[in-house]
Amino acid sequence: MRDGEPEKKIEKSKADPRGQGRKPEATRESGANSPGTGAATEPQPRDIIERMLERGNLFKALQAVEANRGAAGMDGMEVGQLRNYLRGQWAGIREQILNGTYVPRPVRRVDIPKPGGGTRMLGIPTVLDRLIQQAMHQVLSPLWEEGFSAHSYGFRPGRSAAQAVKAAQEHIRSGKRWVVDVDLEKFFDRVNHDVLLARVARRVKDRRMLKLIRCYLESGIMQQGLVEPRTEGTPQGGQLSPLLSNILLDDLDKELERRGHRFCRYADDCNIYVSSRRAGERVMTSLSRFLREKLKLTVNPKKSAVDRPWKRKFLGFSMTAQRGCRVRVAPQAVERFNGRGPWWNVGASHMNTALPTAYFRKMGYIPLLELVNWFRTLRELRSS
Repeated sequence: MRDGEPEKKIEKSKADPRGQGRKPEATRESGANSPGTGAATEPQPRDIIERMLERGNLFKALQAVEANRGAAGMDGMEVGQLRNYLRGQWAGIREQILNGTYVPRPVRRVDIPKPGGGTRMLGIPTVLDRLIQQAMHQVLSPLWEEGFSAHSYGFRPGRSAAQAVKAAQEHIRSGKRWVVDVDLEKFFDRVNHDVLLARVARRVKDRRMLKLIRCYLESGIMQQGLVEPRTEGTPQGGQLSPLLSNILLDDLDKELERRGHRFCRYADDCNIYVSSRRAGERVMTSLSRFLREKLKLTVNPKKSAVDRPWKRKFLGFSMTAQRGCRVRVAPQAVERFNGRGPWWNVGASHMNTALPTAYFRKMGYIPLLELVNWFRTLRELRSS
């Protein structure tokens, strides 16, 4: 990506707008109680960082970053300014990455409210670091993807939350009518860097790449003009964080598969389906110990439970208690949808004057309030 080289020489390949930087793989059959469809790729030679810096890989990463847009990081550079910046600066940045002296900028901290109270921290990298992380992701992800569990659905090409919910439904229909709902306490804030990097090193033998990953893990967080050092965690917001979380939690998936459990995991949200409360309590105790001792992670006792699936929610959905086990929107999600937020504010008189319901009906849209009221009425009829 040197100055003066025409971009038209690059063969453009379609970038995955979800940040994968490649075409999604064919969707795997959900609900099967089996590991990934293939063995993990063999450990890579010591030149993976050169592969990451290849012009074609970088251009694909640039396309993905531009497609995803996003807010500026701590330096204020916008996505639209990145190409011009690279034309003048990339040669020096590339050399720093190769010789191991590149230092990522701290991420900009943004706290967003969580539905159940409290806040979730997002770390927004600079657009330059988003480009580098995306280029890293594109060469690192294939090393693990084929070996990941078929029961892992989060942040993976060709996989979705809808598939995870469908698989959960199939587990319950098979007779596993108790769920071990495991919530990891502040997972993205508490990831142990040494434990994580030890698992990355199983596949990556290029020490420069390992050092660069550690630099991103420890790059610090800027809040109100001050940079806080970071010794643990992988804050959500960067392109590497989802992949690193799956690499770490793959050990959990393999342990559950070894025990023969039926389960669904979407990032740090994991549900294990069993036949009785007693079995569920045993699983909860042993998994809490495994996570604590092997992965240095803590199960949140206030948010985790062994219960009936229709009394819990998974990715915003729940199930009915009937043997047919139908999927339904979790009551908590419905109540949150009708809170005093943007949905409540659309009832303001000036909004109704500017955009009346008739305007949307003419466009063929069904008012959401009608759907919500229909759902509430249906729920009341079923409970009576």
